[in-house]
Amino acid sequence: MLVDSHCHLDFPDFAAELPDVVARAGAAGVSHLVTISTRVRRFPEILAIAERFDQVSCSVGTHPHQAAEELDVTLGEIVALSRHPKVVAIGEAGLDYHYDTSPRDAQEQGFRTHIAAARETGLPLVIHAREADEDVAAILEEESARGAFPFLLHCFTAGPDLARRALALGGYVSFSGVVTFKKSEDLRAIAASVPADRILVETDSPFLAPTPYRGKRNEPSFVRETAKVLAEARGEAFEHFAQATTRNFFTLFSKAKSQP
Repeated sequence: MLVDSHCHLDFPDFAAELPDVVARAGAAGVSHLVTISTRVRRFPEILAIAERFDQVSCSVGTHPHQAAEELDVTLGEIVALSRHPKVVAIGEAGLDYHYDTSPRDAQEQGFRTHIAAARETGLPLVIHAREADEDVAAILEEESARGAFPFLLHCFTAGPDLARRALALGGYVSFSGVVTFKKSEDLRAIAASVPADRILVETDSPFLAPTPYRGKRNEPSFVRETAKVLAEARGEAFEHFAQATTRNFFTLFSKAKSQP
């Protein structure tokens, strides 16, 4: 069995067939899905989906693209919402210097607030990091020195230095369909170097469909294709890799163990 540790089931792309999307994931051997929050102000929509399906849990947080919109979201609010049984993670939060949709100081403020929430709750922080390797690593190191917190670099597409520094702090690394693309040799090499007990898989659907579905709408059932490529890159049997990543998921997202 596999787990899709990061998808966006609340996005309009899935609205017309959400039960079918979840069912196809189960038929593909994907036993659990985490639908990830991008806006705290829309958290009720995320939670409603998680409550609708036994095999779906969720996070609570503000994406860096929306950081400037939600600077009024407090640490206390995030912590309070995270107490719901279906909430298994904080985020996604972090830094995105590719689009700079929100000012960088707003992104950093949001990032640090979410780190504090992860530290206080013990729930893993799902981190979005794009073209901001040095700043993400520096903030993680600085904040970890103030007190450890669990975290996951999701949809990893950064360089080896960020992976190395995050792993040194006890972090986990998750790979999406990007790792299956023809020109992702360097990314596959990084994935091959991640310790067996720190690697996860995800879709980030509806985005980034893996080969052979590239260019189509992504969905959680496709995580199997990403896992196949990662297993091959690491020289592991698919079944062994699937078991390891699922075990890693429930170690990091430990609150998900109590769900049906």
